[in-house]
Amino acid sequence: MMILVTYDVSFKNEGGPKRLRRMARLCQVFGQRVQYSVFEIEVDMAQWTELKNQLISVMDPEEDSLRIYYLGSNWERKVEHIGAKKALDFNGLLLM
Repeated sequence: MMILVTYDVSFKNEGGPKRLRRMARLCQVFGQRVQYSVFEIEVDMAQWTELKNQLISVMDPEEDSLRIYYLGSNWERKVEHIGAKKALDFNGLLLM
């Protein structure tokens, strides 16, 4: 399933930059960055449960926010991209 994860991490205290980097690193394991704090993530339910729990454990719920959009399996028709930074095709051919 495709999930769009967005977050906003506060820099009011000194732990903000570290939380921001950790949130990005966790999201990059399963997806791709499409905006500064926006990731498209394609995972199964077990992977999503693990990732979500890790994100929640990193964030400060008093200062930060996390928004999750469940796009499902037919997400291609729900996403329109205009401009630079074309997104990767998760289901396309991967050459290494």
